[in-house]
Amino acid sequence: MKTTGKKMDKKTDGDADNRPVVRPFRFGFLVHDVSRMRRTLFDDAMRSRGVTRSQWSVLATLSRVGRDGMMQVDISRHMDVGKVTIGGLIDRLEAAGYVERRMDADDRRARRVFITQKGFDVIGDMQKVGNKLNRSILAGVSPEHQRITEDTLALVKANIRQLLGND
Repeated sequence: MKTTGKKMDKKTDGDADNRPVVRPFRFGFLVHDVSRMRRTLFDDAMRSRGVTRSQWSVLATLSRVGRDGMMQVDISRHMDVGKVTIGGLIDRLEAAGYVERRMDADDRRARRVFITQKGFDVIGDMQKVGNKLNRSILAGVSPEHQRITEDTLALVKANIRQLLGND
């Protein structure tokens, strides 16, 4: 193998066998791994509170987008989860006292899902757990790099939503 005299940075340009790392794939793997590992940490922390990942995802969605309640179909669409799946999750959250279904003011046939006080209490716990995890996860990352990373991921998400036709 002919060398150019330039030392290869194995972290960014190739692996131990001097094979190039394919950057676009590496980006996807890193995003996937970070997301999966963070969810695992959060799941472990929330398990003692009796809330599953799927349930805390519904609560988080309602707390961010559904302050005035949300239709079940809108929760489903927002989370990219099937309507039947969301229905079961809401049933379990309602049985646990975290959410309640109320008649829609504009359409008496429809019901909106609202967070109860018990649900808001769990969301408060979720926020504390999330903040603590984020401080640990982002240790050593400057505020500027955190902002840049967040802005970049938001742009990537918007691009993907557009490609999926969800913009």
